Amino acid sequence: MISRGVAVLLMGLMVLYKAAQLSPPQDAVLPADTATPCTRIRLHDGRYLAYRESGVARERSNYKVIVVHGFGSSKEMSFQAPQELIEKLGIYFLLFDRAGYGDSDPNSKRSIKSEAYDIQELADQLKLGPKFYVIGVSMGSYPAWSCLKHIPHRLEGVALVVPVVNYSWKSLPENLTRLDFRRKLIQWTLWLANYTPELLYWWVTQEWLPSTTFVEKNPIFFNDRDIDVLKKIPGFPMLTKDKLRIRQVFDTLLNDIMVSFGNWEFDPLDLSNPFPQNESFVHIWQGYEDKVVPFQLQRYVSGKLPWIRYHEIPDGGHLIVHYKGVCEAILWALLHGEYLLGKPATATTLH
Repeated sequence: MISRGVAVLLMGLMVLYKAAQLSPPQDAVLPADTATPCTRIRLHDGRYLAYRESGVARERSNYKVIVVHGFGSSKEMSFQAPQELIEKLGIYFLLFDRAGYGDSDPNSKRSIKSEAYDIQELADQLKLGPKFYVIGVSMGSYPAWSCLKHIPHRLEGVALVVPVVNYSWKSLPENLTRLDFRRKLIQWTLWLANYTPELLYWWVTQEWLPSTTFVEKNPIFFNDRDIDVLKKIPGFPMLTKDKLRIRQVFDTLLNDIMVSFGNWEFDPLDLSNPFPQNESFVHIWQGYEDKVVPFQLQRYVSGKLPWIRYHEIPDGGHLIVHYKGVCEAILWALLHGEYLLGKPATATTLH
């Protein structure tokens, strides 16, 4: 039998990657008149994709930024950018529900590649132009990696914020992953998903499993700053037992995990620089105290890809996107070079 401890970890996996959905503090919410109501486009395969626009009007923007949400999140995810900065730089944001999430139709053929082409088709139908920026948060990073592989010619720049690392990437050294409990957790989840999905469905909806409230306050998964964030904003409503009992919700979450941590058709560490003239850059933002994605793996990935600019926040956990000043730093580095209000946009500026 699998121990109750592993069961707790499985539930933890489903909670941890929900970070991108958390609502921002009230003083960080964009004014209501900067956002338009949810609308949908119809993709070439007949599926509908829902999206939300915010920031300055598309027609007068200088920068078009597509933000990709993570596990269990949606187009309503928060990205805490000061309105003054948005207006100053002229930033237009496009957020969308990935397949099966929110108001978007499921995709029974979801793959690493399909995520990139959903982004491209959305951008084309909304006439964003030949190039755009992409910010992928947490598990929303695998669609961003896919964009770097499949549509690099459409990218103006990319930021990966606490991106997940797939332990099946062949280029990852065994000494960094062999004893990592997260690797074992993911392996168990994928095994159950492939061979006994009904058992997994039964398992995560049982009353004896810990509540998400228990997990989201647990120092096993979050550092002190993360827990402070969780005290101020709502938790994980999509991952309650009531929500998980909805089969479409469960299937979407499970499908997303299987694609994200399954076998990719490429290894990101084999990618070539999409900006060979250094006309733009790819950035990784990581917390040193992240207990969901180890900083050692991010350092290894960025070290093997010298065209990636790596930013590490010394006291940052997995929820750095909710820390004051971090989103501002991400935008300045991505859109306006390596400077944050006149200072280098490095980890030392973000305490």
